[in-house]
Amino acid sequence: MTTDAAGDRVARIMREWRRERPDLDVSPQGVIGRLHRLANALTDELVAVYDRFELSEGEFDVLATLRRAGDPFERTPSDLAASTMVTSGAVTKRVDRLVGRGLVTRRASDVDGRGRVIALTPAGRELIDEVMTAHMANEHRLLAAIDAGEQAVLERVLTRWLSTFESSTAGG
Repeated sequence: MTTDAAGDRVARIMREWRRERPDLDVSPQGVIGRLHRLANALTDELVAVYDRFELSEGEFDVLATLRRAGDPFERTPSDLAASTMVTSGAVTKRVDRLVGRGLVTRRASDVDGRGRVIALTPAGRELIDEVMTAHMANEHRLLAAIDAGEQAVLERVLTRWLSTFESSTAGG
């Protein structure tokens, strides 16, 4: 596959649609199609790092969320669900696997006897620190194809687009 805009797969698909349906403006495919392909490829590259540490993407997400919380590295299941943007059932499954591996603990809340708190164990903190180092090295590698100025522009554009998109879809 070539990397020039005239010869990539998305460009070919767009040319074919323009030929078959000249009445349609297929220009959004230039952005959406490439973002979709890139997102799929990036996910594969990110997951490969988690796999090296025998973690799923979701388990990595839970450990990283707990680590970002700061000392004492704990959150409620509802906080985890909100932060990881999955259902409470999905959080429970992830936490169960991590508890089984000795990477997190689950205990009753000190402030709400009915509530639960999920916390990193020392082994969990050590692992997520090691994984994050590898993860950040991987992300730097993945972005190396574009210079720092382009990265900054891309981040601004994606931030604005995502913010607009999320605010327009928040109610629906």
